[in-house]
Amino acid sequence: MSASFDAARAAAHAAAAGQDYPEGALYVVATPIGNLADISLRALHVLQLVNTVACEDTRHSQALLRAYGIDHPPAAWLAVHQHNESASSETVIDRLRQGQRVALVSDAGTPAISDPGARLVARVQAVGLRVIPLPGASSVTSLLSVSGQWADAHPGFLFLGFLSSRAQERQAQVNAMAQEPRAQVLLEAPHRIEPLAQALQALGSRQITVGRELTKQFEEIATLSAQTLPAWLQATPHRTRGEFALVVHPKAGVSDTATTDDRVLRLLLQELPVKTAVRLAADITGQARNALYEQALRLRQDSQDSGED
Repeated sequence: MSASFDAARAAAHAAAAGQDYPEGALYVVATPIGNLADISLRALHVLQLVNTVACEDTRHSQALLRAYGIDHPPAAWLAVHQHNESASSETVIDRLRQGQRVALVSDAGTPAISDPGARLVARVQAVGLRVIPLPGASSVTSLLSVSGQWADAHPGFLFLGFLSSRAQERQAQVNAMAQEPRAQVLLEAPHRIEPLAQALQALGSRQITVGRELTKQFEEIATLSAQTLPAWLQATPHRTRGEFALVVHPKAGVSDTATTDDRVLRLLLQELPVKTAVRLAADITGQARNALYEQALRLRQDSQDSGED
């Protein structure tokens, strides 16, 4: 057991022990996304208090808790992952009905968002048992807070998580993203970041903030256009390593860009075939090719109609 967090455990007891922690409740506990010091005092206290730790990977979570100086016997550990979540939910419910306190943790961050746990939470709630959230570290809000994106014209954001691993489905998802004016947040694993970057090139000049290894020693955050993301990843060998979060910035306000975009497309159509003009206009403006193609056809038709008159 580690002594590094002795003071933190003492502070957790002093700050949180006087609060109410009902028995027979599922505690959804956020854990750090990389930096061990990002654990909350209440999470430290609850992780010591619970009878069962339901986790995505028992070996990973055992190592995490031992780093804080918290150790539980083998019987206290229960694997809850994407392949057994439905079946293991019944085990958790049985333990809750026995009056146990159960902590749900994922490998990193908040459970039941992109990690397993949502089915378990829904099942526990469905049988009338209590679920208590313990907030903490999140790659989503961490990257949003430093992305520098503003959303006067298109407030709010969409959390999309991991896109499809299948190239055709992923590209269709990216094409749909191009039509969405609000900010969008993605997550990606190192072995899939390059295919994702290639797909995101379809967003053209739209800005993306990429966060690599957030909160860890080699954290890297950069804001660049979608079309330059593959080159940024390839600039140094280490950039394809680690876990990724990405914020696709909101579209600029229509009032600011519509006239400029229309002028760009008109000028290109004067010199180039429709497909070439649309491709270049998408690269310049960051607008979706499908929408630009329809606009180009309308402009060509308007031009032809005008010439006939």
